Amino acid sequence: MNLRESNSAPGPRVWAVGALCHAVADALDARFNPVTVRGEISGFSRASSGHCYFALKDESGQLRCAMFRRAAGLLDFSPRDGDQVEVRGRLAVYEPRGDLQLVVESLRRAGQGALFEQFMQRKARLEAEGLFDPARKRALPAMPRAVGVVTSLGAAALHDVVTALRRRVPHIPVVLAPAAVQGANAPAELVRALQSLYDLAPAVDVILLVRGGGSIEDLWAFNDEALARTIVQSPVPLVSGVGHETDFTIADFCADLRAPTPTAAAELVSAPRDMWLGALDLLDERLGDALGGRLDALGQRVDQAAGRLGRPSNLVTRQQLRLAHHVQRLRYAVLSRRERLSQAPRSIAADFPLKLGRALVQRRERLERVALRMRLLDPALVLQRGYAWLTDTDGHAIVSATQLAAGDAVKARLADGEVDLTVTPGDATGTRPTLPQ
Repeated sequence: MNLRESNSAPGPRVWAVGALCHAVADALDARFNPVTVRGEISGFSRASSGHCYFALKDESGQLRCAMFRRAAGLLDFSPRDGDQVEVRGRLAVYEPRGDLQLVVESLRRAGQGALFEQFMQRKARLEAEGLFDPARKRALPAMPRAVGVVTSLGAAALHDVVTALRRRVPHIPVVLAPAAVQGANAPAELVRALQSLYDLAPAVDVILLVRGGGSIEDLWAFNDEALARTIVQSPVPLVSGVGHETDFTIADFCADLRAPTPTAAAELVSAPRDMWLGALDLLDERLGDALGGRLDALGQRVDQAAGRLGRPSNLVTRQQLRLAHHVQRLRYAVLSRRERLSQAPRSIAADFPLKLGRALVQRRERLERVALRMRLLDPALVLQRGYAWLTDTDGHAIVSATQLAAGDAVKARLADGEVDLTVTPGDATGTRPTLPQ
């Protein structure tokens, strides 16, 4: 091989920087994307554009991440440094700097997906059993005699609740039942604390179950099923003030009332003392007015009674006037009655001839109508039209040929007299009476 042949041998490929970054990005995309990574947030910041930038790290590595505004707007919590999260996105190369970065498409707390699914399953099951039924929810007492509080001794929620109650109702005693609010032993301790307050009912007539905010893992003790059933068994109204306004636990659904924060829970059961004092002042004023009015009315009655007793002649005078009035009415009634009775004979004497003549005319007309009906019923009128009235020898009327037999004697009464007849045998249709020869 000569020198010319040696110089013409191909050498290594020379890349342009941008082309190499682009090729690496293509290789990452084909090899890994999409990818899900778990780690701890570090250096989280949110730009004015709405884009978020942070690093995701663990014990052995660190990866730059970018979450653009569209994906960041779908977050249901505010990420902070130190949060353990799971991110899903696409590996890429930021070509202007040649940096490897993960473009985050979704982000959630680590383990939240499994816990949330478990939370929803448990919630659906307990709801189907009726533990969340609104019909069993009770109203809070307007003026509780004592307030029971279940929380941790070291919790900020205890300070918030006590401060609110001391400010609003310093006269109401607070009974604390301490319990862990986080960790494996927390559910059992919360159940025992509630049971200890139940034993004090009804002296303690409202209970606050409170805890500050946190992740779903921090609040998991309040999703315990045994705790939920214990809350439902409370003999007095129970208020749940767990977490912040956006946090929900199964204890919230079982309680008689949910408060967005521990402080709000304390305020729900403690109307300010000034309000009650103002109401008492108003009632005192109304009672004084009513009592004064009643005393005034009774005083007037006493004055009137004293006036009547002091001047009995006035009462006698009024009674005499009433008696004179009744006598006058009685005298007028007697005179009026006597006047009507004295006028009655003259009225009767004047009306008698007219009424008697009218009655006679009416009786005569009735008699004529009866006579006419009697004449119309006279059998002689029928005989004058050519009919005959047949009787037997005893005078009984004959109305049927079956009453006659051959040889019987029959009388026929006509319009102008009677005729004696004898029944002779006739044709097949019956007998036929014949006149004597």
